[in-house]
Amino acid sequence: MPPGAVSWTFTDDDAHAISGAVQRFLRETGARSALLVDRAGQLVATVGEAPAFDAVAFASLTAADFSANDQLARLIGERDFTTLFHQGERESMYLADVARRVILVVLFDNRTTLGLVRLKLRGVVETLAARFERVFERSPAPAAAAAPAHAPNTTPGAPASAAPLPPFLTDLLAGAEDEIDRLFS
Repeated sequence: MPPGAVSWTFTDDDAHAISGAVQRFLRETGARSALLVDRAGQLVATVGEAPAFDAVAFASLTAADFSANDQLARLIGERDFTTLFHQGERESMYLADVARRVILVVLFDNRTTLGLVRLKLRGVVETLAARFERVFERSPAPAAAAAPAHAPNTTPGAPASAAPLPPFLTDLLAGAEDEIDRLFS
């Protein structure tokens, strides 16, 4: 069974919490819509404007895109890429890994900026990851989809396989991100 294969279910509380977190993110950033896709390519949820395309096919292609980029990451010595960005003339999308089993796809146009989407993405990904981890804990997980045994480096922008940063540098980076958050608030 591929990583991210669906073997879990939402409660109504889960669906409400996930939808609420993504709706807040969309309001704060001005992004049009967001889709949640599992790593096997199944569409989990859509929030915001309804997509004007085949969302099921889009979900499959999103999972394939993330898988292909995981392979590219390994070729250059990384475990994976946790975010991807695709920019078009009018439409762009930002993809982020959530709890190593789900992909958050944010669709946006010129009503917002990549910087604001990227800045606010961290918070919604953390919120969603916490919720999805609880969902996964309630459901039996296939061995291939289990979380890695080591703790990931959660420092923004740091490669996942990098050594942990010294505490002073982690605090400095967190403080800088807080300042950037205040600039866009």
